[in-house]
Amino acid sequence: MKRLWNKLQTGLKTYCKKNGFNNVILGLSGGLDSAITTVLAADALGGENVTALMMKTKYTSDLSLKIAREIAELNHINYQELDIEPLVEAEIQFLSQSFAAEVKGIVIENLQARLRGQILMAYSNQKGGLVLACGNKSEIYTGYCTLYGDTCGGLAPIGNLYKTTIFDLAKWRNSLGYVLPEAVITRAPSAELAEGQKDENSLPPYPVLDAILKKLVDEKESIANVIAAGFDKATVERVNKLIIHSAFKRKQMAEKIEV
Repeated sequence: MKRLWNKLQTGLKTYCKKNGFNNVILGLSGGLDSAITTVLAADALGGENVTALMMKTKYTSDLSLKIAREIAELNHINYQELDIEPLVEAEIQFLSQSFAAEVKGIVIENLQARLRGQILMAYSNQKGGLVLACGNKSEIYTGYCTLYGDTCGGLAPIGNLYKTTIFDLAKWRNSLGYVLPEAVITRAPSAELAEGQKDENSLPPYPVLDAILKKLVDEKESIANVIAAGFDKATVERVNKLIIHSAFKRKQMAEKIEV
């Protein structure tokens, strides 16, 4: 884990220097991916060069707010909370009139992510700084992300790491010094874009998903071979379909650090 962390730090510093950035901006949601990206950026660049925005809506839990505030305090970063619910409601009303119909749930979910991306890019234009996208490899290869939303940014530092690796990396980094609240590691992953939303409502459990992705993506195994290795046929076929159907998203995503 130490080698991996050092590689990520070097990659982030090198990318910033190459592109003329002294500081970075990201959305801090209270979830593990943005949390580990924040800590990585603070370690690599210094907390004073990291700006994190908590852009809350009615779906943002009190726990997420508590976690985000604690991460900001522990890592000495620049932190700001923005209530974007009025923007979401205004967009829903506008779209409802434009569609002459009730706005679908998926539209509302993606709208929140895209408003956050828009605000991060606006902060970058106004104040300077490289926007970091916080998505992981598990999400990227299943399309569990919003194009022009949480994919916004010039660099995706953990974009080549599977979610299970990120859990291990977070525990390892905390063993060196307490920089991540325990709750951000142990809580059930959620995008908090809808009531009661959990990642595993849309995806297989991450240990299963990542094991299948490693075989299909990294080892380029056939579906038949993956199933023969003992994985559930329906799950493997579903994951393979997600990989294929999300290819258009991956073609438009930020550069990732090679690990």
